[in-house]
Amino acid sequence: MKIENKKKIISPLLIKLTLFLSIVGPGLVTANLDNDAGGIATYSMAGAQTGYRLMWVLIPVTIALIMFQEMSARMGIVSGKGLADLIREKFGLRITFYSLFFLLFADLGNTMAEFAGIASSGEIFGLSRTITVPICAALVWLLVLKSDYKSVERIFIIGCSVFLTYIVSGFIIAPNWHEVARAIATPNLHSITSKDLPIMVGLLGTSITPWMQFYLQSAVVEKGISTKHLWHSKVDVIVGCTLMLIVTFFIMICCAATIYPTGIVVNDAKDAAIALRPIAGQYSSILFGIGLFNASFFAAAILPLAASYYICQGMGWESGVDRSFKEAPHFFTVFTSMIVIGGAMTLIPGIDLFKILLYSQVLNGLLIPIVVLFIINLCNDPDVMGEYTNSPMQNFISYILVMLMLLLNIPTIYFSFH
Repeated sequence: MKIENKKKIISPLLIKLTLFLSIVGPGLVTANLDNDAGGIATYSMAGAQTGYRLMWVLIPVTIALIMFQEMSARMGIVSGKGLADLIREKFGLRITFYSLFFLLFADLGNTMAEFAGIASSGEIFGLSRTITVPICAALVWLLVLKSDYKSVERIFIIGCSVFLTYIVSGFIIAPNWHEVARAIATPNLHSITSKDLPIMVGLLGTSITPWMQFYLQSAVVEKGISTKHLWHSKVDVIVGCTLMLIVTFFIMICCAATIYPTGIVVNDAKDAAIALRPIAGQYSSILFGIGLFNASFFAAAILPLAASYYICQGMGWESGVDRSFKEAPHFFTVFTSMIVIGGAMTLIPGIDLFKILLYSQVLNGLLIPIVVLFIINLCNDPDVMGEYTNSPMQNFISYILVMLMLLLNIPTIYFSFH
C-alpha cells in the first residue's frame, strides 16, 4: 500500500516536471543569451571601474526585464503571432517599416560586436581572428539552416549552461562575500558620482534590448505553447531572468574583486580576461575567456535569427526555423546576410568595432522605450489579448519604467558623443 501511495504522489510530480521542461526554453534562452559580448564587456567594465558599488542596479533592471518578457511571452501565446506581425496589423506598414529599419541597423552593429567577441576570445587562447571568425560564422549558419526549432533550442539551452564558468571563476577568486552582500542589500546612493551615470545607463541598455522582445515572442509562437501553459511560460521567464542576474553578478564580482583594487583600465571583455591571469590565476582567466566565446558564438546566432523573425513578420513573409529555404526564402536570406556582413566587417583592418558597438547600443537605448510602448498598447487590446490583457498595476509600473528609460536616454546620448 505504501509503495502504491508513493507512486500516486511521484507520478503527478513527474508529470508536472515533464510538462514544465517541455515548455521551458524561450524565456531561459532569450534572457541568458542577452549576456553577449557587449553585455559581458559592460559588466566587466562596471566591476573593474566601480567595484561592488553599482551591483544593486541589476536587481531593479532584472525586475523590469521580467515584466517586459512576461508580456511578450503572454502576447505570443494568446495571439499566436509575432510582435512585428501585430505591430504591422495594429499600426500599419509605414510605422512598422521605419521601426524595423532602425532596429535592423542596431542589430547589425550588435552582430558585428558578437563576431568581434569571438575574435577576441580566440586571441586570448592564441588563435587568429582570420581562423575563428569564418569557422564560427559557418557553424552558426549551419546550426540554424540545417536544424529544426527543437534542435536549435536544445543547443541554445546547452549554451546557456556554459555561463556557469563565470560562477566557477567567482568562487575561484573567492571575494569578500560579506562585502558583496552588503553592497547589493544596502546600496549607498550617496556614493554615486557623475562618472557612474553612464555605467548605470550601460547596465540598463545591455540588459533590456529590443531584439529580446521580438525573439522571445517569435520563439513562443514557433514552439506552439497554448494558453493553458501560461503559468509555465511565466516561470520560464522568471527562471531565465534570474539566472541571467546571477551570471551578471559573478561577472561583475570577478572584476570588482581583482581588477578594481589595481586600477587597471578595462575597455572590453578581452582586457578583463587577460587582466585576471596574473591577479586571480590562469584558471580564472581561461574560464572567463570560455564564457566570452560561448556568449559571443550563440549571440551571433540568435541576433540574426531575431532580425529574420521581425523583418519577415513585419513584411508579411513566411518565417521560422522549421521551414525550408524554399518555404521561407526571405527569412533565411536575412539570416545569412546578417552573418556574412557581421563576420566580414570584423575582419576589415582598422575598423573601429568599439564605436560600432557604442552607437548600436545607443540606438538600442532609443528604440527599447518605443518597443515597450508597442507591447503595452497591444497587451491592453482586447482584440489581441481577449481576457488576458494587462492588469492596471502592470500598466502603472510599465509606464513608470518607460518614463525612466526615456529620461535615461538623455545622458546616454550625451555621454556617447562626448
